[in-house]
Amino acid sequence: QVQLVESGGGLVQPGGSLRLSCAASGFTLDRYAIGWFRQAPGKEREGISCISSSDGSTYYTESVKGRFIISRDNAKNTVFLQMNSLRPADPAVYDCAADAASCHSRMAYWVKGTLVTVSS
Repeated sequence: QVQLVESGGGLVQPGGSLRLSCAASGFTLDRYAIGWFRQAPGKEREGISCISSSDGSTYYTESVKGRFIISRDNAKNTVFLQMNSLRPADPAVYDCAADAASCHSRMAYWVKGTLVTVSS
């Protein structure tokens, strides 16, 4: 059974850090592109980061460049999103998704998101 399990959300103060994890079972994660998406209340879901399956290249949307880092731990079959310098604009439900081809809005496998709250 193909399954993604996400963890790591929570409450953090502005300027703080959180690390989200997206673990896979039933398939080998390094053969898939992994995308991170987020949706804030009243806003559309946006793709914020992606790591490719082919060469491990990464992508970040402009608003998180220099603050977020996507990485893959093949031994743990897990992809991480390290989020640093969190801002009041970052709170959202964060989803991870996997696809054998690439990152896009209709990736094959999704997991119910984890809530990230930034508040003092």
